[in-house]
Amino acid sequence: MRFRHRAVAGFSTFLLPLAALVGLASPAHADTAATATYAKTQDWGTGFEGKWTVKNTGTTSIASWTVEWDFPSGTSVTSAWDADVTSSGTHWTAKNKSWNGTLAPGASISFGFNGAGPGSPSNCKLNGGSCDGGGTVPGDSAPTAPGTPTASSITDTSAKLSWTAATDDKGVKNYDVLRGGTKVATVTSTSYTDTGLTAGTDYSYTVQARDTADQTGPVSGSVAVHTTGGTTDPPPTGGSNVKLGYFTEWGIYGRNYNVKNLVTSGSAAKITHINYAFGNVTGGKCAIGDSYADYDKAFTADQSVSGVADTWDQPLRGNFNQLRELKAKYPNLKVIWSFGGWTWSGGFGAAAANPAAFAQSCYDLVEDPRWADVFDGIDIDWEYPNACGLSCDTSGAAAYKNLMSALRAKFGSSNLVTSAVTADGSSGGKIDAADYAGAAQYVDWYNVMTYDFFGAWDAQGPTAPHSPLTSYSGIPKAGFTTADAIAKYKAKGVPAKKLLIGIGFYGRGWTGVTQDAPGGTATGPAAGTYEQGIEDYKVLKTSCPATGTIAGTAYAHCGSNWWSYDTPATIGTKMTWAKNQGLGGAFFWEFSGDTSNGELVSAINSGLS
Repeated sequence: MRFRHRAVAGFSTFLLPLAALVGLASPAHADTAATATYAKTQDWGTGFEGKWTVKNTGTTSIASWTVEWDFPSGTSVTSAWDADVTSSGTHWTAKNKSWNGTLAPGASISFGFNGAGPGSPSNCKLNGGSCDGGGTVPGDSAPTAPGTPTASSITDTSAKLSWTAATDDKGVKNYDVLRGGTKVATVTSTSYTDTGLTAGTDYSYTVQARDTADQTGPVSGSVAVHTTGGTTDPPPTGGSNVKLGYFTEWGIYGRNYNVKNLVTSGSAAKITHINYAFGNVTGGKCAIGDSYADYDKAFTADQSVSGVADTWDQPLRGNFNQLRELKAKYPNLKVIWSFGGWTWSGGFGAAAANPAAFAQSCYDLVEDPRWADVFDGIDIDWEYPNACGLSCDTSGAAAYKNLMSALRAKFGSSNLVTSAVTADGSSGGKIDAADYAGAAQYVDWYNVMTYDFFGAWDAQGPTAPHSPLTSYSGIPKAGFTTADAIAKYKAKGVPAKKLLIGIGFYGRGWTGVTQDAPGGTATGPAAGTYEQGIEDYKVLKTSCPATGTIAGTAYAHCGSNWWSYDTPATIGTKMTWAKNQGLGGAFFWEFSGDTSNGELVSAINSGLS
């Protein structure tokens, strides 16, 4: 399926360079902004069919439109429809018909023509304004992205922004300064002071270069600014009331869960951190997990956080660019790149043999100039040091501490260094296998994976809640609870504020179950959408509603299936418990299991507030 995606992306890039040409209304009518986009829709060798689409992107109606462009000598329009097309030499003009000139805000109209010759349009104008909507003029490259702005001289009402210059093959003319995605100024220098701001308020700035042909290049990385004064402080970046969710790189495929869903669900406004999962660990180094999903996939306008489609030639696409757009919209949100996970933890053994080299490779990858502004640190999900997960590790009890020490030394105090860790609180279990207490001094917090204690890998049962908060009579294994795990970390000397409680946004279940209460026998795993024995909360809440609770977790017996999962109510109980324990907050796996309106994220947010 991924190769199919690549093929589609490649086909799009074949069409778009012919002219993703975008025009603006004249400066005297900025409130009636419009775009004109060209595409070659057919080419039969001796001729071609072209189409222009005019769209009103402003806030008031447009009464008429005129599109102008140049064709090179030897290329011409032979017939046209839905517009009156005339020419003067190589310059072509298309005016609306009497019935299609009026465009309401957001409306669009297309006209087409048959043409002869090999050329493509250039020097497009719409209602007298130059094309500058991110497309290219054939033979003239658009500017590069300016450097990510830096902010200085921040006061209650102003902030100074500075950036490194963009480059262009024919010269940069000026820069648009964008606040929250809206242009607030156009300047010819590489600095600007924004004034009239509100005290104690968060803002996000980006910059975009414009060349001498009025083409704009890609938007720079964003910088967050919090003006002084006021009464509102930005959320903490360390382990105090952390509300963190995992976003999976592969969720954009079968699950069709994009970064934009964090906005539409309301979840982005209710969290403090995102863990992007996963980067690979191979050959003793950090490596890209899925390059197509990470930085290559082109998102359409309706899939994009900004509402603007990715172009074929922009420097960064994929999830990384979407996360950049998300951070521009929510400046206090921190994004951490998580490495390892169940499948890729086998690479940590080689990494532990040379921690400094591993840390250097991770730093070079996370701080790659193409996406350095996207990430605020690194997360290590080693499952499990000096113990067994998908494979068994024999690196020794000190290996984990040494690895985290090297990462902190390389990433410094300005970056977050975190880690997902075992919740096996049994005597002689996984918490005892590595020096988590010694490593704690190097991390901002631990994500204690307080879920998956029990599941249908024990096909015959007994049925048990996969994320019990506390023990209960008949629990299949002592120490396999959230309370036991947290207590054990505390007893070893890990500060409570560096421990986050974990919530699964899914259930685990068995089939062939006749008993309603936990402890029943089963014949195997219940069917799941993506994997046997596991199902998203958003499905289970209606397909198999909860029939009871045990140890702070809901369970459901419907037909012959038995599931356990967390609900908004049980999450509320767990958040109260976490606060009473003095924990640093909570995290969850993962966003796409929640409902479309983010009810589980809302429960975590309200429970910790």
